[in-house]
Amino acid sequence: MDPHDWRARIEARLANTRPRHAMEDWLTPGLTLQESRSLQAYLPSTPIPAAVLIPVVERDTQLTVLLTQRASQLKNHAGQISFPGGRIEPHDAGPSAAALREAHEEIGLEARFVSVVGYLADHILLSGFLVTPVVAFVRPGFELSLDAEEVADTFEVPLSYVFEPANQRSQRRRLGSAGDIKVWDIQYQGRNIWGATAGMLLNLYRLCVTENPAEAAELAGLHHE
Repeated sequence: MDPHDWRARIEARLANTRPRHAMEDWLTPGLTLQESRSLQAYLPSTPIPAAVLIPVVERDTQLTVLLTQRASQLKNHAGQISFPGGRIEPHDAGPSAAALREAHEEIGLEARFVSVVGYLADHILLSGFLVTPVVAFVRPGFELSLDAEEVADTFEVPLSYVFEPANQRSQRRRLGSAGDIKVWDIQYQGRNIWGATAGMLLNLYRLCVTENPAEAAELAGLHHE
């Protein structure tokens, strides 16, 4: 599928999606809705609301995903590959406002370059956060300015690489009394995209490649306005 087709598919599948979901629709990163529901008893029941921006950059020849490498001194997810984002503060007008604010604070990405497309279902993390992924297209021309206390580096990975099944590697991880669960890694040029970040990308991929829109929405736990 060429970049224009991926763009159209993302727009179509996320059109009129709404943020924030009931507990029964929370996703465990990388798992389907049905798989996630089987684990709910083992996950935080009162997590901290947060949001991340999934920035899909519209380069001339392809779409890319803009990612950050978190600073090594951070309390949560130090050194990991992640999307820009953080807690939803009381003054934020919802997840998209929080994601755009955090992206500007962390990497200097200005909102005028960003067009929000829609939302993936909320993802529940073992660290105690409930994350709303905000998917957006980013037009070129932006300049980044990193907050060194939060972000060590940024890079872009082609969306076609992320969406190639051969690059999506699964393994088993122990989740306490719940037993082993499937988690995902995406290796790219010496970097390991894993955990919640890889899981959110996998859920976006499934949403896009499943041909039946209703089935795709069910797999991804999505609701539309």
